[in-house]
Amino acid sequence: MSVGLIYDPIYLEHDTGQHVENAARLRAVIALLEEANTMGQLAPLRPRAASLEELSMVHSMGFISYVEAFAERGGGWLDADTVVSPASYNVALHAAGGAIKAVDAVMSGEVQSAFALVRPPGHHAMRWEAMGFCLFNNIAIAAKHAIDSYQLERILIIDFDVHHGNGTQDTFYNDPNVLYFSTHQYPFYPGTGRVDEIGAGVGEGSIVNVPLPPWCGDGDYLRVFEEVLTPVARRFGPQLILVSAGYDAHWADPISQMQLSVTGFAEMIRTIKTLGEELSNGRIVLTLEGGYNLAALASSVRATLDVLLGNEEIVDPLGESPRVGATHPIDSLLQAIREIHKVS
Repeated sequence: MSVGLIYDPIYLEHDTGQHVENAARLRAVIALLEEANTMGQLAPLRPRAASLEELSMVHSMGFISYVEAFAERGGGWLDADTVVSPASYNVALHAAGGAIKAVDAVMSGEVQSAFALVRPPGHHAMRWEAMGFCLFNNIAIAAKHAIDSYQLERILIIDFDVHHGNGTQDTFYNDPNVLYFSTHQYPFYPGTGRVDEIGAGVGEGSIVNVPLPPWCGDGDYLRVFEEVLTPVARRFGPQLILVSAGYDAHWADPISQMQLSVTGFAEMIRTIKTLGEELSNGRIVLTLEGGYNLAALASSVRATLDVLLGNEEIVDPLGESPRVGATHPIDSLLQAIREIHKVS
């Protein structure tokens, strides 16, 4: 099974100092992939910079110019969460371009699936606004590129970051060609992602939100994937699956209360891979979002790639959460979502 990896040292140049989203995240992932010899099993893919035309499919030209000028002036804090350094604009172009390159590699058959190990992350970025550590919305730009360049009519975006991808949802809220599915801790930043946010107009029903209570673990997430994701994906019939792969729902992550393990992430990826083989000719592209415990992040990315590669053994050095189990049953939540989206 040919699996591509988008990576370049340019992603380390987005200098956020002591911010939780910093270059050490990618260094930890690359170090583990090399130590475990996972890197030797992957097809290396070099990113390129996204063009202004590609960015403008999702973001306004005024916003793009603002980010560029802000970086050129030396950077700083765009908002209370989001840091920009002098190199950040160029790095962000390559993050979006890396996701585009991953789509091209998968659609051309160069690889079966691909992981874009990029930063800054993207799924909070709005048309006119950077937020939540994100400058440009990598996954949304990749989806727009796939539709424009390959005339795709059905793209599924799966977002399992612990935070709701408000920027991605906003981009496709009225778009019937993209089905956006999100699991996220709720209530939590950024405050969006309720079950009744389902899209509008011709896009009504194309947004599927699963706002989970804190402390949900592997079993809860796998139920969601089995009872909600699988039937809505099969009904939609995607030609390409894109994944906002955020690993901050791991139990050891410092900024969330979810209780997923590395093994749990691996099982979620198995479900996605099975859906890809069944529905999209195996075409799957993942792009990195969150994940801020370095050991948990690195091990979870390794496990993700092992599943995509077809490696049977999953290494989970952190093990299960010491606090497994949700504080609130999710039966009524899942029933409500199934009723809203008419799946049995």
